[in-house]
Amino acid sequence: MKTIPLKVAQMAVFFIVFLFSCSKDTNLLLDSVLNEPVVSIEDENTTTSPKTEQEEVKQQEEVKQQEERNPKIKVIFDTDANNELDDQHALAYIFSNGNVFDVKGITVNATYSDRNVQGHYDEAERVMQLYDLKGAIPLLKGAEGNFKEISENFDPTDYDGQEGVDFILEETKKESIIVVAVGKLTNIALALKKDPTFAKRTKIVWLGSNYPRPGEYNQDNDTISMNYVLNSDIPFEMVTVRYGNTSGTSAVSVTRKEINEKMPGLGVKAIEPIIGRHGGTFKTFGDYSVNLFENVFGNTNISGATQSRPLYDMVAMAILKNNSWGETKTIPAPILIDNKWVDRPNNKRKILLWENFDKEHILNDFYKTMENPVLISTSK
Repeated sequence: MKTIPLKVAQMAVFFIVFLFSCSKDTNLLLDSVLNEPVVSIEDENTTTSPKTEQEEVKQQEEVKQQEERNPKIKVIFDTDANNELDDQHALAYIFSNGNVFDVKGITVNATYSDRNVQGHYDEAERVMQLYDLKGAIPLLKGAEGNFKEISENFDPTDYDGQEGVDFILEETKKESIIVVAVGKLTNIALALKKDPTFAKRTKIVWLGSNYPRPGEYNQDNDTISMNYVLNSDIPFEMVTVRYGNTSGTSAVSVTRKEINEKMPGLGVKAIEPIIGRHGGTFKTFGDYSVNLFENVFGNTNISGATQSRPLYDMVAMAILKNNSWGETKTIPAPILIDNKWVDRPNNKRKILLWENFDKEHILNDFYKTMENPVLISTSK
């Protein structure tokens, strides 16, 4: 039997003690690592602490300051909604621009193509329902007749159009509101007749006239009301139509083919569907738009290649949203006599004339807005 030298034995014992010590440290280290919570780089990047009350208040204050720097445009929209199809597209554009417009109400009036104001009320209400706004913002009936017949024996306590006109008068007393009129000017003229101070507290943006040429539907529906407004001192902007001329809103037209390709399904999806004025059931304005265009051209001999329609009234709202989408000039207020425009170069009363509209940017914005609507806020 061989014996182990003392030095070798001592070294062996030392080595065993060393291994045992390392083993304990290693186990402790492993235990520490295994029991640490695992946090991935992704978790570190996405984990956020709940906002404190002070942070919430700060964020609300920033939103308020942003709104004060870029306040919404307060409007009342005065329309003959059942006359054509541009009014409906203007309403849809307004309702989809909730970050731009603060809609105080909608007023309607009748035209000689549809003398029953109820039809215009019903069509405006259909578009409102497609945006779940029926009953959420005021919708009121204005004048059926023209200014001459209503004003001859005017009783300020009882007259044709009183509901809509009184609403315009009362709302404009509360705050600064622009009245955008896209039909005849009867409601505006009646408001001025009943309360001349109306001229001091608002501005009228009117879609109408072929100025300096005669004719145009909104103008011809009530020329006396138009002259009455032109002879007042109310701030007035004329957004020209100019049928067949590239300098008016007539140039901002869309084809039926374009509508069929771009509009289906666009807009918010209504909780309650509507029955369209031509029949059919719809839950989005985009689908209703297709139907409106279909029926406008359904009874005509216009070929597919030329089936286009201007969105006149929508342009009046687009230039409020972005005034670079049209050109303006200030002119002495003219007057229409015997269906001819008469310039009055010495007239101290001035109006703003809109012309030469940026069709490309306006229509691009219209479709973009329809694709990504921001619903207007309501008080209800």
